[in-house]
Amino acid sequence: MELVRPEIVNSAPSEIEGVSPHREAAFFYGLFLRGHSLESLRRDIDVAPETVARWKLMRHHDPWYEEALVVILPFRKRVLAIFESLITSEFSQVRQH
Repeated sequence: MELVRPEIVNSAPSEIEGVSPHREAAFFYGLFLRGHSLESLRRDIDVAPETVARWKLMRHHDPWYEEALVVILPFRKRVLAIFESLITSEFSQVRQH
C-alpha cells in the first residue's frame, strides 16, 4: 500500500518544489536570531489546527486540499521539527557558556 499517491506528489504545490525543509527551517532560524518572537515564528511555520480542519472538510470538493494534507502539512511539520532542533541547540550552547 502506498502512503502517498504519485499523482499527488507530482502535482505538489510550487511552495515545496525545490525547497528543502532544512533550508526553510534555517530561514526561520535566521529570523529568530534577528530578534523575531519564537512563538510568532512557530505559528508562521506550523499549520493552524483550524486550517487543517478546513482542509479535511474541503478535500472532498477540491483535490488541492487533499494535496495540502498529504504534501504541505507533513512538510510544514518537518520544517517545524528542524526549527525546534535548531532552537534547542542554540539554547544548549548558551547554557554551556
